[in-house]
Amino acid sequence: MSTAKANLSFFVVLLVFVTFGFIATILPWFGSIFWAVIFTVLFLPLHSRIYRMMPRFPNLAALITLILWIFLALIPLLLITAALVREINTFYELVRDGQFNIATYSNVIIDKMPDWMHNALGYFEITDLNDIQSKVQSSLANISRSAANQAVALGQNTVWFFAALGVMLYAMFFFFRDGAKLVERIKYTIPLTSEYRNTLFERFTTVIKATVKGNILVAIVQGTLGGIIFAFLGVQGAVLWGVIMAFLSLLPAIGSALIWFPVAVYFLATGAIFKGVILTLFGVFVIGLTDNVLRPILVGKSTKLPDWVILISTLGGLTVFGINGFVIGPLLAALFIVCWQLFAETLVENDANELRIKKAQTMERLKYKKPPTR
Repeated sequence: MSTAKANLSFFVVLLVFVTFGFIATILPWFGSIFWAVIFTVLFLPLHSRIYRMMPRFPNLAALITLILWIFLALIPLLLITAALVREINTFYELVRDGQFNIATYSNVIIDKMPDWMHNALGYFEITDLNDIQSKVQSSLANISRSAANQAVALGQNTVWFFAALGVMLYAMFFFFRDGAKLVERIKYTIPLTSEYRNTLFERFTTVIKATVKGNILVAIVQGTLGGIIFAFLGVQGAVLWGVIMAFLSLLPAIGSALIWFPVAVYFLATGAIFKGVILTLFGVFVIGLTDNVLRPILVGKSTKLPDWVILISTLGGLTVFGINGFVIGPLLAALFIVCWQLFAETLVENDANELRIKKAQTMERLKYKKPPTR
């Protein structure tokens, strides 16, 4: 083996070793770094405007953007989290003490069902509703108990929470200040030609911005609207249901309707016609249309994923990556599609180039070919 090959082999082994070591080192802070990247992408247009006002002071521009993020996003998020923890504990106590019983609400709806619906349930052999109600109540108790335990654990791990928050703020400052340089360095290390490298990064940047903005902002808007209408109609735990609707809005087609539609049905069944009609109209024409109006503006038609891809990637992301998966799942799906599209375009372009070369060579041979002698 030559000296050059030996040096290269050793360097590759060393590179793999230090890369895995670095990943293992930052893995405990993955959540902080991940959300620092997400919030940086969301607030990058604001930082760009501030930086254009003071191009000679990048540190000050990054600091101002970070302070604005604290007031516009962090403080409201902490207030919502505090209210959410209180409502989770309250809801768990209601379920534990039997004051919130799913059978009470479902029986009201079942008694109001027309005969044809009862016949339909009998056709599908769904006659023992008490067993279904008990299973739903048991599942609801387990979910609320788990959520309450998580809320208590969050309060007990205050030091860890603020340490993770500090890492996120620290990372965001440098992402705002040095983000463009960091992207250029990463781009430079990719072993591709400049043409493919620029195309790849352009596609990746577009997809990442569109996916993050489309998913997170639409979820925030739908959850906020759902919480507001629930509070207006006097539904207990409006913050809790608003947060749940925000997460469910990531699921296409059904989304937040899994929460507001049963409540609207219950209002109509119990004679609260005004509340039921208001909630139905608001859910269909305000909450429901938010996705159809905002997502095309934020995502764009070229980067919009099919609904079934969003559904599967969101559920898979939540299973593999936990709470971070509702962003990571659709993001990986979008990058997967972009990579294969770019690969297919590259193959087609190479085939076209080879065809043009062969055609040119053929024409060249025909041009200089001597005519046959008679």
